Amino acid sequence: MDLSAIDPVQLIAFLMVAATPVLLAAIGELVVEKSGVLNLGVEGMMITGAIAGFAITVESGSPTVGFVGAAIAGALLSCLFVVLTQFALANQVASGLSLTLFGLGLSSLMGQSYVGVKPPAIGKVDIPLLSDLPIVGPILFNHDLMVYFGIALVALVWAVLKYSRAGLILRAVGESHDAAHALGYKVVRIRILAILFGGACAGLGGAYISLIRVPQWTEGMTAGVGWIALALVVFASWKPWRALLGAYLFGGVTVVQLNLQAAGVAIPVEYLAMSPYLITIVVLVILSADKSSAPAALGRAFHASR
Repeated sequence: MDLSAIDPVQLIAFLMVAATPVLLAAIGELVVEKSGVLNLGVEGMMITGAIAGFAITVESGSPTVGFVGAAIAGALLSCLFVVLTQFALANQVASGLSLTLFGLGLSSLMGQSYVGVKPPAIGKVDIPLLSDLPIVGPILFNHDLMVYFGIALVALVWAVLKYSRAGLILRAVGESHDAAHALGYKVVRIRILAILFGGACAGLGGAYISLIRVPQWTEGMTAGVGWIALALVVFASWKPWRALLGAYLFGGVTVVQLNLQAAGVAIPVEYLAMSPYLITIVVLVILSADKSSAPAALGRAFHASR
């Protein structure tokens, strides 16, 4: 066992990379739940985005096109959830679970010819002067563009929800869709847009795993990250900045356990591998006792004729 081989600066830098996919998925689901919809299909949309982004990047040679394709794929898969829950008024929990199972099967089918294929390399953003700073430079200013995009997206969602009229309407729909409908707002249309946004974010998170975090395609490679994203929304009390902190918590524990494995710590690998999920769940349970922040209409179907 050689703990001296663990570089704390690199560990913190890798933490931000490990947190990005779950952050993207969580911030998208947060917007969905703010509209009063509970979509448990995040895992399915992530794995679909992972294979779609991977395949498009390999075929086009452009990671940018791949990420755009992944976002579109996630949004398209969420359309199935829209049809089931917003038009057929099916149970949201059952529909979300079905979406996850469908996404896992679809990605397995789509990815058969991409096993063992390497995607084009994605470079890091080199910020002059800042990237060369000791300690701070490698931690904050030497990442790929999607890491910064995730943080910017958190700031944007926070600002829209807190200060904009669109955010006020979205929150109103999530708190009382009947009252929002009485005021003339198109509840179903607003929820559809929120669901599509959540699907696109989940697709981006999945593509980040297959293109940057683990640059290859492996069946089921999201490995429960979508479920962690769902849990982080509750942990965050539906607040964007707390979702960022929760994602970094999960990313930090993930990176630490990988470094401990590399250092040869005398703990069975299976225990280390499950530790990020176990520790995250424990923290979520402790910090999520207060459910008062949940949107009042979360999970409730809406029909204009009622």
